Amino acid sequence: MTQQEKELLFKDLCARLPYGVKIQVFRTSIENETLTDEVLSYLSKDGNLMEAEGEILPYVKPYLRSMSSMTEEEMLEINVLPTGKDNDLPNCSDFVWTPNPDMVDWLNAHHFDYRGLIEKGLALEALKGMYNL
Repeated sequence: MTQQEKELLFKDLCARLPYGVKIQVFRTSIENETLTDEVLSYLSKDGNLMEAEGEILPYVKPYLRSMSSMTEEEMLEINVLPTGKDNDLPNCSDFVWTPNPDMVDWLNAHHFDYRGLIEKGLALEALKGMYNL
């Protein structure tokens, strides 16, 4: 795991903390553990999970839903959120895309992999019914 991948995973896990994302820690008995602030407190700045004995376990993976698993109901729900486009800026001929915190929060709350972590091997595909929302 590269330093860049560790940082990406750490940022993603921090953003998902309030939403009860499930994780697996390889080389331990932790499977389908819900990420809590206690578990996250073991994460060092470089994205490694530390055991009490200090052994570094670099294989923490959240269970996430692929974007393609979004249901029609969820598509309708996310489509009512603001898009983050702003066409009314002065001296700007093209629209400017601004991040929309409501949309990111919604994606995190519904455990979607909008960063491509599953493809990168940094997350696991959530099993059907793992998250009953």
